[in-house]
Amino acid sequence: MAPGSGKKRTTKSASNENGSKKRTSTAKKKTAPRKKRSSKKKARKSNVFLKVFLILLAIVLLVGVGYCLGTCWQRTESAPKSEHTKTVKTHHKKPAKKPVKSKEKNHSSKSKPKAKSVTEPITVQPFAKHVKLAYRGERPRLVIIIDDVHTQQQLHDIQHIGYPVTPSIFPPYTLSPHTPRLARNVVHYMIHLPMESGSAKFNTQSKTLMSGFSQDQMETRVKELRRLFPRAHFINNHTGSVFTANEVAMNRLYEAMRKEDFIFIDSRTSSKSKVGKIAHAHGDAYVARDIFLDNVQSVPAIHQQLKKAISLAKKHGYAIAIGHPHKATIAALKSAAPLLKDVDVVYVDEIFRVE
Repeated sequence: MAPGSGKKRTTKSASNENGSKKRTSTAKKKTAPRKKRSSKKKARKSNVFLKVFLILLAIVLLVGVGYCLGTCWQRTESAPKSEHTKTVKTHHKKPAKKPVKSKEKNHSSKSKPKAKSVTEPITVQPFAKHVKLAYRGERPRLVIIIDDVHTQQQLHDIQHIGYPVTPSIFPPYTLSPHTPRLARNVVHYMIHLPMESGSAKFNTQSKTLMSGFSQDQMETRVKELRRLFPRAHFINNHTGSVFTANEVAMNRLYEAMRKEDFIFIDSRTSSKSKVGKIAHAHGDAYVARDIFLDNVQSVPAIHQQLKKAISLAKKHGYAIAIGHPHKATIAALKSAAPLLKDVDVVYVDEIFRVE
């Protein structure tokens, strides 16, 4: 029994060993194709990546080649186009010159009289540089000036008082932008120039001259006044107590006015005015207001002020009285003819004589 059983056991174990060998061989056979498949997949993936890369590279190369060709084409195309535009421009310029010249020749003959009429009052008829004050005459002279004129009605009232009264017209400002029109048909008038005062309320009017202005600013303003009022010869100050008392500022303005042929009449709004000193330094006569007529706006009070002005005119040969376009002032002047029998009431330019 033992030997027989031993044989069987050995055969079983052999079979087991063989079986295990078979299993291991089959396992080896099964695992081998997996390695082949993974290597094939890797090869396929690498081929796909290579193809994609080559395609992208080809696209980039094509784009680069196309860009180069395009820029080269644009350069070659742009050169003749720019030359063409240049030739077209020069072609249009040449014939354009001839009709312009012919138009200017025809138009110049028509426009010359207009240019003369504008410049004549400024350059052909100088006044301020060739006048002196006529201190004495056969009879005393009284100049009456009405300040603050800015409407046609005010000018109408002044012109119908019955004897010569000089209107002093505001330069254009916000509330009355067309004041130069008032002066178009007026021979005797003045410019009433706003200047710095001690009250901030009075300094709000547009283009009020301030004492801190430079020489260029002064000259620019005076040139503008000359352009607006081409026939004017006289300027007096509206307010201006601070400005006229500032010697530096007043001297700047005075020099600018002399360049534009203006004579300054001092309204004397300040007892500290430096205008007299500056006028004498320039060799000019100092002309200033003697009397304010209508600080009190009533006919009897204005008549009383007129009597004072008349007595000063008799004493000095002339006097200057300043009023405003109030109803009481106009009424008082219209009824003042009997008071004025001993003086000649004249416009402001009639107290000067031309050299």
